[in-house]
Amino acid sequence: MPHMKAAAKSLRQTKTRTARNQKTRDNLSYLIRALKKALKQSDKAKAVEVSQKLKQALDKAAQKNVIKKNTAARRKSRFAKKINKLK
Repeated sequence: MPHMKAAAKSLRQTKTRTARNQKTRDNLSYLIRALKKALKQSDKAKAVEVSQKLKQALDKAAQKNVIKKNTAARRKSRFAKKINKLK
């Protein structure tokens, strides 16, 4: 339990930020699972559709410092390669 007002406020802020970041991470993992499923089924149309949503989500997460910029770029690049391999 915090002893000072500032520490109590900091705790509240941390809880809020953690919840917001977790929601973003959950959304990312959902989109990644959906894309992997589309790739496994060799469904290029679905993969491209999900990929666009995933790219936006990754950029937004990197912008908000939920994930690092290079991590977002690496994931986008790797998924793009996999999508381009599909016929």
